[in-house]
Amino acid sequence: MSVESFRDYLSLLDDIDETTRVSKPISWNLEASAVTMMADLTDANIPVFETVEDQKLANARLVGDPYRGERYRPWDRVAAALGLPTGLTGDEYYDTVMNRLRSPIPPTTIDRESAPCKEVVRTDSEINLFEFPWPYIHAGDGGRYSNLHTVITTDPDSEWVDWSYHRTMIHSPTKASVLLLAGEQTPNLYYYKYERRDEPMPIAIAIGADPAVYFSSVMWIPTGRNEANFAGALKGEPIELVECETNNLLVPASAEIVIEGTVQPGKRLDEGPFGDYFGYMHGPRRSMPALEVDAITHRKHPYIPFCVEGIGVGHTFNSSTTMEVSCVGPDATLGLQTAGFDIEKCVPWRFTPRTAYTVSTKNPRPGYLHDLANFIFTTWGMLHIDFFVFVDTDVDPLDQRAVLEAIAINADPDRDFHQFGVETMPKVPLNIYQTPEEKGNIETGTSKTKTAKAYIDATSDTSQAPSAYLDDNEVVHEARKTLESAGLSITTESSQENHQ
Repeated sequence: MSVESFRDYLSLLDDIDETTRVSKPISWNLEASAVTMMADLTDANIPVFETVEDQKLANARLVGDPYRGERYRPWDRVAAALGLPTGLTGDEYYDTVMNRLRSPIPPTTIDRESAPCKEVVRTDSEINLFEFPWPYIHAGDGGRYSNLHTVITTDPDSEWVDWSYHRTMIHSPTKASVLLLAGEQTPNLYYYKYERRDEPMPIAIAIGADPAVYFSSVMWIPTGRNEANFAGALKGEPIELVECETNNLLVPASAEIVIEGTVQPGKRLDEGPFGDYFGYMHGPRRSMPALEVDAITHRKHPYIPFCVEGIGVGHTFNSSTTMEVSCVGPDATLGLQTAGFDIEKCVPWRFTPRTAYTVSTKNPRPGYLHDLANFIFTTWGMLHIDFFVFVDTDVDPLDQRAVLEAIAINADPDRDFHQFGVETMPKVPLNIYQTPEEKGNIETGTSKTKTAKAYIDATSDTSQAPSAYLDDNEVVHEARKTLESAGLSITTESSQENHQ
């Protein structure tokens, strides 16, 4: 059975000895993120900081990268949160999550009196964002951030409620800036509907909600379909929601903190720079829509989860990279299969999220991969993703060594590297290759210039394939016998085998 709240999830990690409860006072100013970074780099336990210095709200706590997965099995903690069996292979995990997503479960609404997120209600003069120990994550960041949460708003022209995640920089007791990049669902609602009508956009930010809530908010749920239903599907039961204090939005009842407010039309505040998911400090400082806070509700002694972005670059994970592989991957796979493409699996590149994806697929006819790439880049928008790698169905996209081997063996640099849409595709202003001038500072928050997209055909051409391939197991067996005859031995790291 899946956990009922973020607190239940932490208790589950406690029970399996995967947390380290830090009782020593720690600072929100770089110290908490530095400890989290080291835990990420070394595959250590999830750090829970029980005492945070210099905060006005007594006993608010920080949790560093709570969803970060183990290096070779990144889906295990997500699986645990969803009540899935332990020890699932990557294929079994993807199949199970996809099966759950096929059966959405609508949420239920409960009374305010019974909602844990309403234990403390602050409005008017009681509102003070700086009562909470929002972390200063990277040296050089433009400010302190909440960056592991679910943003909730609604379409003014329908009953569609959109859940998403957009980092939020704290400016004052009642104001923050939200990174809204046009082309994504929530920003499009703001820029092309609310702001054009000169109307404020109602918003709620749920921090420390039920894990299934966050898992669904990072997925590529189609426009017009409520993430709340798919969160219920992931959990296997309805998500409990409760009405906000100052608007009509419904928010996860078990959340640790809920910030209610409006994103004002025509108003901007500085946002960034920020040490982003590429592993670099990204600038320039930009103008982003301004959030004005109308209420804050929270549990007593709330937890604030956060992600040390950029630590996913290299041989490690953080919450963001883990969510890409464990949540976006199954959802994208299901989406492509539903669209009629004969794919086995779609998996984000494990250590650089939202940059490159690998798709294992059949290649039944000339032009098939181009049609698949065209569907992806035009239907999903793909502001973040620059290129896809297409491999055969017997290549596991979760095994990056196998993917690189497929590129090296099968991808002809002249014939199989395809640029798609030369400088016509939209792009978020986060890539390191963009100059400050290209990043721009326009009102809708996207790049000033367009970009090209590309795909690599690393599928095999069977007409030109060798008559036989070496069998890896046979090679290893012969090598092992040779070394053992010389008095040596080969030891295989079990965790590396487990991901296959």
